[in-house]
Amino acid sequence: MRLRALRFLFVSLVLLFAASLSLRAQVKDTMNLSNLNAAQELCRIIGSQFVVPTINYEPVTPPKFWTNGMQTELGFSQISLTNWAAGGSGSVALNTFVNANANYAKGSMFWDNRVQLAYGFLQSFEDGYRKSNDKIVIDSKWGYKAINKLYFSANFNFRSQFSPGFEYSKSQVIKDGHKESVITSKKVSKFLAPAYTSLALGIDYKPGNGKELSVNIAPLTGNAVIVCVADSAFRAKYGNKKHEAVRWELGAQIKASLNKNLLKTLKATSTLTLFSDYLHNPENIQVNWDMQLTYILNKYLTTGIRTNLIYDDNVLIATTRVNEKNETIMTKKVQLQEIFSVSFTYTFGMFKK
Repeated sequence: MRLRALRFLFVSLVLLFAASLSLRAQVKDTMNLSNLNAAQELCRIIGSQFVVPTINYEPVTPPKFWTNGMQTELGFSQISLTNWAAGGSGSVALNTFVNANANYAKGSMFWDNRVQLAYGFLQSFEDGYRKSNDKIVIDSKWGYKAINKLYFSANFNFRSQFSPGFEYSKSQVIKDGHKESVITSKKVSKFLAPAYTSLALGIDYKPGNGKELSVNIAPLTGNAVIVCVADSAFRAKYGNKKHEAVRWELGAQIKASLNKNLLKTLKATSTLTLFSDYLHNPENIQVNWDMQLTYILNKYLTTGIRTNLIYDDNVLIATTRVNEKNETIMTKKVQLQEIFSVSFTYTFGMFKK
């Protein structure tokens, strides 16, 4: 009991001592406040009237240097005829188109990449399967700003197709005393036969905002014409000699690209490429012109027209005439493809219709 009483007395003395020190400090602070001069007291009164502001820090979004997107189109048609007096042929047709891009821009440098894939066919109940469209196009362009709207640039392009293509001819034969039409086919293309690759070094000009129009002038351009078929006639059709799986060209190229909204629902895109070969007939200009007009009907439906015009004096086109050996005469011609369609369209990413 005596030990417990001593402990209680000791604890009480410690607490009393601590309380006296705290009280002494409070009295001292009060005395210090009371010793403020008139100017200090005025500042204290004025400062006490304002609320201390609270700073809210907003998170900083890191910059995005890549923009990418993809547009897909699907068009379909079907015709069926039964006992149709006016005649005709039933058919099923399908057209697909994919346009994807991935572009990078940071400071004075840009890198634009585009892939276009197209395939279409017509299945006729009388003439069978026919390919109507087949295209693989890959474009990649790097540029670094020189002055104002001019960029040093390197432009790569690849073009080919997915599946074999055929030329069809119709002839009359006598069978069981009756004339019948016979359709014969001849393979004239396939994947990498032909294929075209090019690398162009030059200057790229981007007026305005740099997104609608681009003009590329490349005085140093190398082309490769690939025909991976060991057939002399096949290779000759595209200007290659019988031993040439790859034919090289060196020349100058001008390439202009347009991507513009003519109206809110009408968009025009066009790419025109002109090439002159220093090594072989530089006066003969090779032309490749893609053009597309797209009208937006609603969120998922579009209608439009796509055309592709090609002229290459190395490419020979079959005619309806034959020579003295009864061989089909091949000649140089302007090639033109036109596709009009109403398609279901869906976009991904940052692609804008």
